[in-house]
Amino acid sequence: MTTYLVGSRASNLAKAQAREYLGSLRERFPDVTFTHRVILEGGDKDRRSRLSDVPAINGGSAFSSEQEAALSRGDVDVVIHSLKDLPTASPPGLTLLAPPGREDVRDALCGSTLSGLRNGARVGTGAPRRIAQFLAVRPDLQLVPIRGNVPPRLKKIESMGLDAVVLAAAGLRRLGLDDAIGELLPLDLFPPSPGQGALGIQVRADSTELREILSTVGDKTVDAQVRAERALLAELHGGCSVPVGAYAETEPGGFLSLFAQVTSLDGARRVSGSLSGPVGEPEKLGAALAEKLIDRGALSILEGIRGVSAVAR
Repeated sequence: MTTYLVGSRASNLAKAQAREYLGSLRERFPDVTFTHRVILEGGDKDRRSRLSDVPAINGGSAFSSEQEAALSRGDVDVVIHSLKDLPTASPPGLTLLAPPGREDVRDALCGSTLSGLRNGARVGTGAPRRIAQFLAVRPDLQLVPIRGNVPPRLKKIESMGLDAVVLAAAGLRRLGLDDAIGELLPLDLFPPSPGQGALGIQVRADSTELREILSTVGDKTVDAQVRAERALLAELHGGCSVPVGAYAETEPGGFLSLFAQVTSLDGARRVSGSLSGPVGEPEKLGAALAEKLIDRGALSILEGIRGVSAVAR
């Protein structure tokens, strides 16, 4: 019997995502054994430092580089990521496969609704994108930096005296925590991280047989959506530490629509736009919309943010 080792982070959410994905594979391939292995990431070991200060292998993500290194070494055969945590470029020899569907892409406000937040309310989130977007809509709010897995962040509403916290709806739902959602935030004001709600299925490029197996649960429609979003992010030279939000939707007639927004860290400036294009050319669509945003001033916002980050270090 063929056995494949499947890696993921150690969080409850990562384990839930692995169970979800492996469940569908085991049902389709009862004669293949998939063994789950936990891999600790720098962002999981160090929960105090800013993510930009957490060391990562070869300049990768604090939530993916250890897994990618294990995959490259052959310690595991496939890794299941949260796609939004992955850099837009895979290390040499590794490749991404089509995700198996997608959960809700929206951010969720937990503990309150947006209109229910008092003036000067304290809202917990450590994501620059979310901080920027909230300040653009509610400049009166105090954004309090928090980190950690989903359940501990929810508990910080009480332990830190917060009025609310912001989390991805996808993670809450995968953990069965739908009841914690106070409001799903509107996509036009709070576009999510590119790839949010989707799994990043990463394998070695030469794993031909495994790629064929995993392709049977891949969703081509979702794959086109996330490829457009990530192409836009790559063109803007962004990552999870910059306030770029984007989401793509499939339209009738074989078209894909993409919306994106770049927001300054203080929320004072927002540059947004949308484009549609053939579903078979998602990278071309993402690059074209990125150029449109650059023409509208997005690059000056991003360069200013990178300059602030460099000084802070």
